[in-house]
Amino acid sequence: MNLSDSQTARQAPRRISAMEAVLAHLRAAIERGEYEVGDKLPSEATLGKDFEVSRSVIREALRGLQALGMTESKTGKGTFVTATGPVENPTFGPYSARDLFEVRRHVEIPAAGYAALRRSSDNLDLLGHLVERMDLETDNTAWVALDSLFHITIAQSSGNPVFGKVIEEIRDALARQSAFLNQLGDRRGRSNTEHRRIVAAIAEGSEAAAVTAMTAHLAQVETALTTIVTKNGEK
Repeated sequence: MNLSDSQTARQAPRRISAMEAVLAHLRAAIERGEYEVGDKLPSEATLGKDFEVSRSVIREALRGLQALGMTESKTGKGTFVTATGPVENPTFGPYSARDLFEVRRHVEIPAAGYAALRRSSDNLDLLGHLVERMDLETDNTAWVALDSLFHITIAQSSGNPVFGKVIEEIRDALARQSAFLNQLGDRRGRSNTEHRRIVAAIAEGSEAAAVTAMTAHLAQVETALTTIVTKNGEK
């Protein structure tokens, strides 16, 4: 089957990527019991041949399954099924989604408020530049890097270096989560809109508006992740 330009009949018109199609097929196969807990999935080369896509696409799909808690990759041995459905609390690198949401609510929301009160003109220039670049960026990897820098810049704009250090510490996990949401939840366009609202509130110097905008953004991120985790792999 050729999944290089796939589109599901039951979805909205948005075209899905080859990675999404492979992940959906593998997830559905595991959920149907075609692969049981403990079973080894076919090799990257075999899957690439079966789906007629590159091995890089297969690797991304397998990383998606692992983030969902359905598989485990063992170096030199392959990928093994660990659960017949996604876990409620997927992991991104060393941190779980719950870990990230708890920290982000307690760090990024107040940091946005402080940024509205303490940001410098240089901070505003950089934030404006970042949202402009994200609006124009079409490459997902590049967009994710800009997204990470955006959130770090807001934390640094708070005037409290501790906020910046915390976001730097979880930067890689945030990037993994962001890429995951963009690939499976079509989040990029909506994130761009939410980012602009945050920047506008910070530029206005409104602590309350900045807190509200960041709170709304994080809530949308959490909702998107929950939707991906709970929906059936074939939908």
